[in-house]
Amino acid sequence: MRLSVLGCAGSVGGPDAACSGYLLSVEGERPVLIDCGPGVLSELQREVDPVDVDVVLSHLHADHCLDIPAMLVWRRYAPRPATDRARLYGPPGTALRIGAASAEIPGDVDDISDTFDCQEWKDGVEVAIAGMSITPYRVNHPPETYGLRITGPGGQVIAYSGDTAMCDEVVDVADGADIFLCEATWTHAPDERPPNLHLSGYEAGQIATKAGVRSLALTHLAPWFDAETILAEARSTFAGPVDLVRPGQVFDLVP
Repeated sequence: MRLSVLGCAGSVGGPDAACSGYLLSVEGERPVLIDCGPGVLSELQREVDPVDVDVVLSHLHADHCLDIPAMLVWRRYAPRPATDRARLYGPPGTALRIGAASAEIPGDVDDISDTFDCQEWKDGVEVAIAGMSITPYRVNHPPETYGLRITGPGGQVIAYSGDTAMCDEVVDVADGADIFLCEATWTHAPDERPPNLHLSGYEAGQIATKAGVRSLALTHLAPWFDAETILAEARSTFAGPVDLVRPGQVFDLVP
């Protein structure tokens, strides 16, 4: 199972960094895109024809989903248009959210069912897709948001926090994972940031320690914070390997 980082900037795009987008692939299976924020479609083209991917969304904030309307254009009008519907998993309201964003006239909602088969997450209910299983867990972030626990064909586990503040559920997502892809949007100044919104590097390390993960990969860093400070925070609370995720990075997980 391979995880390729297409974009990892938090809340907004950064210099040379698209917003959230991660490509999962298993040999012989259709690739799966986790989140599709602004700039991700451009990076996806380096890896695979966008017609040939399914998509799963952690939540419906713009920085995680608003390149889907551009993917609709690709699937409908590229020289090799889609001949089937891609699977699109997300929170309740996904079809409405994407349809409103892609409509040609303000106030209208585009019917995206010609190109996407939309399915809604159910908290804790496993979904089989592309040789993997994905279990969504509702986490602490507005709007309705899911961390994703992805298990590969050989039992490898990638945990993706989605966007979240501290909560027990994100520990469940990460439990014993080989790689914990965890947001760390803030530096650790609890009195200087909104509550119940995002994690600091310090908190990401705490969760990784509590969950007993093998390695921690920090992502969704906001461009206005110093990444090295966030990395140092995580290393102060987690003794295992810690990476700062970067565009183009690849993680290969073998059984």
